[in-house]
Amino acid sequence: MATEPVGQKTGAGMDSQIGKAVVDARLATAAEVAACVNKQKQLKETGRDLPLSEILVKAGIITASQLKRLANPADDSMSSSLQQIPGYQIMQKIGAGAMASVYKAKQLSLDRFVAIKILPKRLSEDPEFVKRFIKEGRAAAKLNHNNIVGALDVGEYAGFHYFVMEYIDGKTVYDEMAVKKVYGEAEALKIITQVARALEHSHEKGFIHRDVKPKNIMITKDGTAKLADMGLAREAGDAVAAAAEKGRAYGTPYYISPEQIRGVEDVDFRADIYSLGATLYHMITGRVPFDGTSPTQIMQKHLKEPIVPPDHLNPSISTGLAEVVERAMAKDRAMRYNSTTDMLVDLERVSRGEAPLQARSAMDDKLLENLSDGEDAGPSYKSNEGASGGSMSPLLIAGVIVEAVIILILVIVLIAK
Repeated sequence: MATEPVGQKTGAGMDSQIGKAVVDARLATAAEVAACVNKQKQLKETGRDLPLSEILVKAGIITASQLKRLANPADDSMSSSLQQIPGYQIMQKIGAGAMASVYKAKQLSLDRFVAIKILPKRLSEDPEFVKRFIKEGRAAAKLNHNNIVGALDVGEYAGFHYFVMEYIDGKTVYDEMAVKKVYGEAEALKIITQVARALEHSHEKGFIHRDVKPKNIMITKDGTAKLADMGLAREAGDAVAAAAEKGRAYGTPYYISPEQIRGVEDVDFRADIYSLGATLYHMITGRVPFDGTSPTQIMQKHLKEPIVPPDHLNPSISTGLAEVVERAMAKDRAMRYNSTTDMLVDLERVSRGEAPLQARSAMDDKLLENLSDGEDAGPSYKSNEGASGGSMSPLLIAGVIVEAVIILILVIVLIAK
């Protein structure tokens, strides 16, 4: 589906066109655009008349570069020659991201549908983007798992670089949540457990995904979850790439781990565990763990603010599931699961109605630590921020002494009788 050109109208007409183009390009949902339109109306009532495009960018729904591409569709469209990629028949556009567009196509030799991810011409001429694109395809090709979208081919034709992958006839978790769906515990566990298995396989092969999020989880019509988009994947042992990326934050603000935000050099599988926990949090509460007016504000909250326990937002979920989420999303990665396999064990136990051993153990350890410091653990074992160094207040000490004296007097009276 080709994106309609924008920028040829003014005022309400242009806003309407931009909103439609953003949704058609699958850069945002209709609900997200509608929310920005409402925000635009509210601002107008206060005397601030901002274009919808500016509000979309400020809300972090699209980037300025994505907006520019929507305004210049010729730069992102396929030439007629690309319709003749040897062995494939391009059928329709099914998605678009910051770097590439995805098309449904037919692989003629095997008479089957595939998805073809294509770099636009301007990026196909950039050696750095091409290198990263090919690296994505090769990374995906090394993974062979039922819960990972399979890689089939990487190539170049008429100056365009493309990556052929398994076509998934279904929706993303993001698509389902865009219509305000909140997942029940059983359904969420079924999906997240499958994604955890995909990550377990990826980690065993030495790859970190680094961008686990609802948009990258496809659900087939038979209910199979498939992890997609290895665009940010990196081999755990790739020291050269790690050094080159040091100090840069790679990931999606709503689900990114604290260490990715800091740009540490040794990002490992625990970053994926955090993002999987953040995705699960969103699925079962209907809210992202942290929200804000800008990506920077959101990422600062990942670094500094505690999450609201998911069972406080949705009391229908079990304590066990909430504990799994909280352990996966520990800010200190040393406090997260020691492996994806360990997280899988807890997910499967909660699915059977059993307590999550490792998450529960971590919570118990935290409680004991708080109690040893003299702190009131409170709900979900959160420490009492009002405590001062764990010491008892003078009033509390006096109360304890009075109570002890009363008990002693009663004992003396009883003995005297």
